[in-house]
Parts: sequence; C-alpha cells; structure tokens
Amino acid sequence: MRIQFKCVAAALLLTLLIPAGKAYAAEGDARKIANGVYIGSVDVSGMSVTDAETAVSAYVNELSAEQITLSAGEGRETGFTGEEIGLYWSNTSIVEDAYALGHQGNIIQRYKALKDLEKNKHVFDIEYGYEKEMIEAIVADCGKAYDQETINYNLTKTADGFVVSDGQTGYLVDQPASVSLIESFIQDDLGKGNNLVSLSIKADEPKGSAEELAKVRDVLGTFTTSYKSSGASRSANVANGCRLINGSTIYPGEEFSVLDTITPFTEANGYFPAGSYLNGLVVESVGGGICQVSTTLYNAVLLSELEVTERHNHSMIVNYVDPSADAAIAESGGKNFKFVNSTEHPIYIEGYTSSDKHITFTIYGVETRPSGRHVSYKSEVLETTPASADEFVTDPSQAVGYVGTQSAHLGYKAQLWKIVTENGETTKEVVNSSTYKMVPKIITIGTGGADQTTLSQLQTAMATKDVGTIKAVAGALAAARNAAGTDGAEAAAQAVGDAVGAANALLQQQAIDTAEVIETN
Repeated sequence: MRIQFKCVAAALLLTLLIPAGKAYAAEGDARKIANGVYIGSVDVSGMSVTDAETAVSAYVNELSAEQITLSAGEGRETGFTGEEIGLYWSNTSIVEDAYALGHQGNIIQRYKALKDLEKNKHVFDIEYGYEKEMIEAIVADCGKAYDQETINYNLTKTADGFVVSDGQTGYLVDQPASVSLIESFIQDDLGKGNNLVSLSIKADEPKGSAEELAKVRDVLGTFTTSYKSSGASRSANVANGCRLINGSTIYPGEEFSVLDTITPFTEANGYFPAGSYLNGLVVESVGGGICQVSTTLYNAVLLSELEVTERHNHSMIVNYVDPSADAAIAESGGKNFKFVNSTEHPIYIEGYTSSDKHITFTIYGVETRPSGRHVSYKSEVLETTPASADEFVTDPSQAVGYVGTQSAHLGYKAQLWKIVTENGETTKEVVNSSTYKMVPKIITIGTGGADQTTLSQLQTAMATKDVGTIKAVAGALAAARNAAGTDGAEAAAQAVGDAVGAANALLQQQAIDTAEVIETN
C-alpha cells in the first residue's frame, strides 16, 4: 500500500507540474510568474517576465517623480526628486529570479515552492542606483543654508575694563552621516509612504566661558614701533591692519594667522596703495606698510613667550626694528606670521595707533611665569655687505623727464637672541636667523615717448653716472618736447644741446681722470 501511495503522489505531482513545462515550450517567451510573487510592492503574480519588467520599471519611474523631503528641524526643509539624483532600478535581473520561483529545481522543490506561495507571498527587494555626487551636492547646499555658526565666548576691552560676550552653540549638518541616511532611506524605505528624511545634525559647543575669560587681566607682553616718517596712505594701512587684529581672543592651542585676519588687501577692506618691497625694489601696492603691523605684533608675541609657528624676514632691511626682529607679510610670496596660544588660558590682543604715529600691541592673559623672570631680545649683526655701484635703469612706463631714485640698502646677516634672567641666572638662545639683500642705489630714467635721438641723448647722460647731469639732460629733453611748436622751441632745443654738451664734457674729463690714475699707478 505504501508503494502504491508514493506512486500516486508522484503521479499527482507530475500532473501538476508537467503542464507548466508544456506551457513554457508552447508559449516561448511568455513565461508566467507564479502567484504570490512580488517585486518590491508590485504584485507580479501571473505576469510574463516582460510584463513584470514593464510594471516594475513604471513603478520606479513613479517613485522618481516623487518629492523626498530633507529636514534639519525647526521648519528648515528642502526637497528633491529621484529624477534629480538619477534614480534607476539597478537589479533588473530579479525578474528572472521571480520567474524561477516554482519553475526551477526538481519536482519536489518546485512543488514545495508553489505550496509555500499559497500560504505566504514572496517579496523580491528592488535595489536602486543613483548619482551619489548629486546627493552629496544637495546635502552640501543644506549645510550652507542651515548651519548655524558657532560663536565662542569673546572679550572686548573698553575704557572701563574687559567685557565678556556670550557664546553661541553652533549646529552643523553632518554631511557624511546625512548622505548615508539618505542612501539607507532610498534602499529601505522609498515607496513606503513617508518621504521625510531627518538630516544628521551635530552640535558644536562654543569655546570658553564667562568665568574663564574673567581671569584674563595680566599683561604678558607689549611692544611699540613708530611710523612717523610714513605718508598718509602707509599710515592709513598701518592703522587699518592694527584695527583688524585688535580685539582677537585666542584660546589655548589655537593658531593665530595674521594674513588670514588682515586680508584681503583691497580698498574695500580699508587699504590704500603705498610703498612695499618686491624683488629688491620699492613698489606701490595696496596694503603697503602692513609688515610693520605684523612686526610689532611679532615682538609682543616674543615678549609673551608664545609659540611662533611661522615667521619670515623682509627681503631688505627695515628701519623700524633691529635686524632679525621683523616679521614680513607677503600674500603672493607665501609669507605669513603665525603663532599658537601655548598657554593654558585664553589670551586677548589689544592693538591701537596714536596721533603721533605709533602702533602698539599688548597681549593679555593669565600670568603663570615666576615674578622674577625677565625676558628681553637682542639683535646681533653677523655680517654686513656694503652697497655696490649705483644702477641706472630705463623705464618706458615713465615719460621723458622722469628721474627717480631708490636709496641703497646694505646687506645683512643677523640673528636674534632671547635673554632670560631668572633667580640670578641668565640664559641665552638664538630665536631666528635672517639674511637681507644688498640693494644698490637705483636711478630710474623715464623713456616713455622717446624717439631714437632722445634715447641717444639720454644714454649719453646715463654714461656719466652723474645724477645731476642725468636730471639736467632729462629735464631739458622734457622741456623741448613740451615746447615743440611754440616760440620757446628754439630755446628749449638750445637747452638740450647745452645739457648734452655738458654730459659729453663730463665724460671726456672722466676719461682723462681714469687715464691719469692708470699712468700714475
């Protein structure tokens, strides 16, 4: 009886399953998916493979048009659609897997699969592809729109003393975490009705406190330089740079960058064209004179014994501090002055200029150094290079008649010593070493608009290497050009002839003097 029952059961299975095989053979591509099979939320029961692909694709297209809302809380929301991120169905091969259920395997396996589907539906998950870069760009825009700036507790020095300003907690969109949340939503929850994704927001607590800043009262270091010889534009630049640094509160471990604080060097930011160093020349540039600001602060930092992380000397010597006590700033040349608050307490920078053209920086903090400690700095010149012979150059951007003079600069090699006296003992260490270029006196002669005859006359004057003669010839040539076509033209031409004749006479005398020296030797 058992053998008969098994044979009957097997025959029944063959009866149930073989027609499907016959149908497949007869219908060709019209392969029907078993009942109870879903792809995502799409019921593909009884559909052909082709129809199932069409149905799921249409469903994904519908989802692509839906709005996905991103929330940063408190009514700060933005949205995008799947189309904007290039959403697509990435695992299209699951249609074949859906058909295979109940159609592949041996007779027993197929029978069991079909029986299971009668009791419980089987869902194949849709996997989505997208352009991650687009999601990252959307989240970055959220950061720009929703980030709330962190404001540290801050100090302000007034005539009545220090005033503490409260800080503000910052709230920032955690962009990597938010991108991950959106990706998880797309794969796991898209199409389930609630298209809201809460962005990951992280709090950024402000530095400091009223109690901590109340302790900042001690003068750690102060330094003053004079700019009495500066013109109006340079003086304005010094005052403006000082203003931009004044009032800075720096917490322990923070690095202060002068360049970041005082730039951009634009008229909109309060600067004017003034003289500055460039490749051994004094040139006009917006912000000229700003190096005196960084140099004055550098010396206050040294006296405060803070950690200097970047300092550069000027290309040529300056006259407002000793050699090696300067700190140059050059945005295009990559020169900056930086230092770290290496104390255990906040520090405050006060900067001001006076009506008699002095700039002062004072650094306040909490004094923890021994009361008997005395710190000073001394410049030592190691080598001096005298100026070489005067240089005479032409400048076609200046009109004929212009004669400009740039003073010579001696070359130096120098170092700065830190001298500390404490408990009756004195120690010394070298803080920095500096090399300054020697630059000869440079006389610039304008040649703008000069013809060949004028150039020849200027070259005759330049050959004398006598500034007075050069000025006389250049002035006479300029007068002749201005008098052309007037009653004074003849007199001007005579003046040119006289000036050039004097230059030739001087050249002849110089030649005689040189010959006499050679003969004497």
